[in-house]
Amino acid sequence: MKSRLARWGIDGFLLAIIAMIMLAYLVPGPGLAKEPFSLEEAANYGVSIIFFFYGLRLSPRAMREGLANWKMHVLIQATTFIFFPLLALAVKPFFHSQEGILLWQAIFFLAALPSTVSSSVVMVSIARGNIPAAIFNAGISSLLGLVFTPLWTGLFITSNSEVHADTSQIVGKLLLQVLLPVVLGLLLHRYWGAFAETHKKKLKLFDQTVILLIIYTSFCHSFYLHLFDNFTAGGLLLLGAGMLTLFLAVMGIVYGISQLLGFSAADRITVIFCGSKKSLVHGTVMANVLFAGSAATGILLLPLMFYHALQLIAASILAQAAAKRQIN
Repeated sequence: MKSRLARWGIDGFLLAIIAMIMLAYLVPGPGLAKEPFSLEEAANYGVSIIFFFYGLRLSPRAMREGLANWKMHVLIQATTFIFFPLLALAVKPFFHSQEGILLWQAIFFLAALPSTVSSSVVMVSIARGNIPAAIFNAGISSLLGLVFTPLWTGLFITSNSEVHADTSQIVGKLLLQVLLPVVLGLLLHRYWGAFAETHKKKLKLFDQTVILLIIYTSFCHSFYLHLFDNFTAGGLLLLGAGMLTLFLAVMGIVYGISQLLGFSAADRITVIFCGSKKSLVHGTVMANVLFAGSAATGILLLPLMFYHALQLIAASILAQAAAKRQIN
């Protein structure tokens, strides 16, 4: 059963996310409590540790060596940080009600996020794409996300009355919780980089634990304030269909552009899977920083979790199909 689910992109982590949402609905108390121990504060510390180890695993030499194929890198990053947000802005007129505006903000937040790291590389590997380029772009995307995600968010979300945030506090928290740990990790890469790479499975487990904690506490607040009361089952299905359409549309468009630019088959695969993915890791931890104290964080993460699940399932199917075509 486990291997069968894995072929469809469904793993234990995805099931754990669903379990955390259900737990937040049934038992929101621990996620709301401030005394004697705050799970939200624990998640804040976890965010900094995640980004420290991320910086620790980044190899400056590998980043320099990856700059050669600049056309492919520009297309992937432009898709991630320009094309996605512009698509989200294009559909904004279709969201009118107060709940609709908040949902659009959640979709726009998703669109402003960087690409995934591990799953992008895994999918490119399965589909027999350009693995070094995938690793390079996944790393660069995460670094660029430290700039572009807060920038887009500040322009179109936090300035809106639906989501309140103090810009000066956001900048300060980004510097302390995200940028400083990454820079510190990069500086210490030569000393502890090998250690972090050796224990990357344990570090991934830690990352996932922090993400689950953020998801639980975020949804505790949203359920406690009944923010999901106006969302019907049909509306959630429609949101899921929209996220799948967005994923497939971006894949199709970047595939067409990469063909026009004359990319090789391996490079086209890399563009497709790196350009169309969005990072749940960065989404949850950035939301924890950008929307700290906002009860709407659960809703702001909802499209991202739909997209995360659907991109894994769809990308797994497409990657295996691409691999079979190349073998045949």
